[in-house]
Amino acid sequence: MASSMGSLLVLCLACPLLLAGTVRANPWYSLFPQFYDHSCPKAKEIVQSIVAQAVAQETRMAASLVRLHFHDCFVKGCDASVLLDNSSSIVSEKGSNPNLNSLRGFEVVDQIKVALETACPSTVSCADILALAARDSTVLVGGPYWDVPLGRRDSLGASIQGSNNDIPAPNNTLPTIITKFKRLGLNIVDVVALSGGHTIGLSRCTSFRQRLYNQSGNGLADSTLDVSYAAQLRQGCPRSGGDNNLFPLDVVTSTKFDNFYFKNILAGRGLLSSDEILLTKSAETAALVKAYADDVHLFFQHFAQSMVNMGNIMPLTGSQGEIRKNCRRLNNYH
Repeated sequence: MASSMGSLLVLCLACPLLLAGTVRANPWYSLFPQFYDHSCPKAKEIVQSIVAQAVAQETRMAASLVRLHFHDCFVKGCDASVLLDNSSSIVSEKGSNPNLNSLRGFEVVDQIKVALETACPSTVSCADILALAARDSTVLVGGPYWDVPLGRRDSLGASIQGSNNDIPAPNNTLPTIITKFKRLGLNIVDVVALSGGHTIGLSRCTSFRQRLYNQSGNGLADSTLDVSYAAQLRQGCPRSGGDNNLFPLDVVTSTKFDNFYFKNILAGRGLLSSDEILLTKSAETAALVKAYADDVHLFFQHFAQSMVNMGNIMPLTGSQGEIRKNCRRLNNYH
C-alpha cells in the first residue's frame, strides 16, 4: 500500500504537466533545456550575465522580469507577445489595464537580445529570453534554480483583449483566479506557489486601495487586514491621488526571495486582496499557504515546478511563429 501511495504521489507531482499537455495546441515536451547547446552555446551565459548586471543595479528588476514572463504566458501562451510595441498591425499588450504604467524590464530584454543577435543571429527567441531571465532573476535574489525548457518561438501578433481579460488581477475573486489558471492547464498548487512570487517586488497603491477604505462597499477597511499594517499603508496610499505610490508586496524582506510572503499572509499582512484570499476563501489554498510558511524548501520546490509548468503554456515550436531579431517588432515590420 505504502509503495503504491508513493507512486501515486510521484504521478501526481507530474499531474499539472500532464493536464497541461491536454489543453495545449502544441506539445510542451518539444521544449528542452539543451535546445541551444549547439546553435548558441553561450546563450544561457549571456542572458544570466546581463540579468545579473540589471539586478545589481536595481534589485526590483528581478521581480519585474519574473512578472514579465508571467504576463506573457497568461496571454496566448509563452510567445513574447507582451514585448511587441504598437504598429500598423499590432495593438500592443503594453497598453492593457494590468500592464500600463506597471510592466517593466523591456530595456533589459532589449539589451539581452542585442547581445544574443551579435553572438548567434536569428537563433534565440524573445520568448526563451523571458523564461531564462525569470529563472535567473529568481536565483539572483535567493530563490530556487530550475532547468528552463527551451525552444519556444515568437508570436506574429498580440492580444490586448487577452491581456485585459486573462491575467489574474489583484481584485479578482479566488474562484476567478483559479479559473484563469485552470484554463491554461495549471492547478491549485500552481496558483499558490506562483503567488509566492510576491515575496519580491512592489505594488502600486491603486492595486490595493479598496482594502484600506472600502473593501465591501460599506466604507470600511478589509477586516482580514492587520489594523496597524493598514494604518501604515494609509499614510502613503490616500483615498484619492498617489495611485502610483509603491509598496513592498512582502513587508518584511521585499528584496529577498523567501517564504515571508506566506508568513505575512498568516499575520494579516498580505498586501493585495488576491494574496490574503489564499488564506481566507479556500481550505485547500490555506493549507498550502501554511505549508509554505512552515517549509521554505517545499515552497522553493513547488515554485520551481510551477514556473516550468507556466513556461510550458502553449509554446510556438518548430516552424510556428518566428525568431524575432528585435523583440519589440515583427521581422517584416515596416
